[in-house]
Amino acid sequence: MRTRVRGTWAAVLAGVVLLATACTADPGEPSGEGGAPEAVDALAGFADQELAWDECDSGPSGTECATYEVPLDYEAPGGERIGIAVKRLPASGGDALGSLLVNPGGPGGSGYDFVDHAPHIVSSAVRKRFDVVGFDPRGVGRSSPLTCMDAEGIDEFLGGVDSVEGDGDMSEVTDAEQRELEEDSRDFVEACQANDPELMLHMGTADVARDMDILRALVGDEQLTYLGASYGTHIGAQYAEQFPDRVRALVLDGAMDPSQGQLDLSVQQAAGFETALRAFVEDCLDLPDCPLGGSGDSVDDGVDALSGFLADTAEEPLSNSMDDREVNRARAELGVLAALYTENWWPRVREGLTAGMEDGDGTVLMQLADDLYNRGEPAAYENSTAALIAVNCSDSPSPRDVQAYADAAAEAGEESPIFGPTLAWGALPCAYWPEEAVAPSAELDGEGADPVMVVGTTRDSATPYAWSEALAEQLDSGFLVTRDGDGHTGYRMGDQCVDETVDAYLIDLAVPEDGMACV
Repeated sequence: MRTRVRGTWAAVLAGVVLLATACTADPGEPSGEGGAPEAVDALAGFADQELAWDECDSGPSGTECATYEVPLDYEAPGGERIGIAVKRLPASGGDALGSLLVNPGGPGGSGYDFVDHAPHIVSSAVRKRFDVVGFDPRGVGRSSPLTCMDAEGIDEFLGGVDSVEGDGDMSEVTDAEQRELEEDSRDFVEACQANDPELMLHMGTADVARDMDILRALVGDEQLTYLGASYGTHIGAQYAEQFPDRVRALVLDGAMDPSQGQLDLSVQQAAGFETALRAFVEDCLDLPDCPLGGSGDSVDDGVDALSGFLADTAEEPLSNSMDDREVNRARAELGVLAALYTENWWPRVREGLTAGMEDGDGTVLMQLADDLYNRGEPAAYENSTAALIAVNCSDSPSPRDVQAYADAAAEAGEESPIFGPTLAWGALPCAYWPEEAVAPSAELDGEGADPVMVVGTTRDSATPYAWSEALAEQLDSGFLVTRDGDGHTGYRMGDQCVDETVDAYLIDLAVPEDGMACV
């Protein structure tokens, strides 16, 4: 699959109830849209819910949890409802401005669990002035989760095509490997249809944005203040498009480009991972124990060494002391790919590469791959992968012709020989996704919204900097703040300039000069 854009982060006061107040804009039809009176009335009724905050089952002291309901199908708001799980950490100061809604990315990331890490994801200054509120988007985690395959099925799905003729190199897919890719992709979609055929038709980000508007009303805010990372930026952009007059401040950090189709995103993402890979290799070669070479070697030499190692794992998989899964090429690639999200994981990947290259032990690489897909909790593993594919395939059209994926794999391989072909072929389930579930591709301009901040990092792996540039340009009121650095996303990543700029915008609505660069 297309590697998911994800975050790495995952209650005491009972009985607190917040109502949608008279001054709060009721959720309903998106701004500027009409609708049958009965549909508008049915949607407005969702503002009559109460958020009965209560002690959370898990999480740090002080967090509170609740649930609310949304329509499964916004075209039929009087029909089936689904539950959305929400968690908040109340503001630490006495002069709160309202709620800061947050989302960590994915698709499939838990905004509910994200709140547990509020001291890391937002500054103390922001936590003093805002309740930090996160929710699991529809179909994710605790919010009526979509499940397609069980953990064993997901293991096989992510395990690649080494079981057939070929060497697992996705840049040179054999006819047999292509047939297996097609079969696996169809099987995944059919499993979703068997388990929840209605929910899979309503997993798109446009619906998530409408769910978030209901939550904004229920926490009593007239306008939305929001921090979305990675895929969470798409949710924020959709919100600005549908509800521009309800925007107070949106920080879209590590942006997606919602105007691109899935295959285009895969090819462009390959370039981002190649940039991050070369930064990782360059750093490694300067260290005395780098498994990819020494200080006298070039970055190209180090990348070649990695490529050779991965080719060897296709011929002879690595051992794994955790369970009976072989660490084949596909799993070793995922383990290395995990390092490219954040510099904090670079030492761990060097450890895994050393163990694999010297001792044939792939345990560390397997652990990294599991962390990337939340395999530590089987239920979360099953659902996060299902949500990832369902949202990606729902948000924009994808080709139905398999040859288009082969062509995209070749193009992505030119950008990133190691990871590019895998990223392109990973979008193949979208070729079989129900067409009635797929939203048309469109630029989101958010016309009429107050200024929207887009934060881009120059060597971001998962969301290339060009995507942040593109989203800031597409949004009528968008402005770009640039972090010069490595890793995924920019806020709270160690750059004081970025952090202070984001804080001033969230708290005081201070808008810097467009194109501001923190270097």
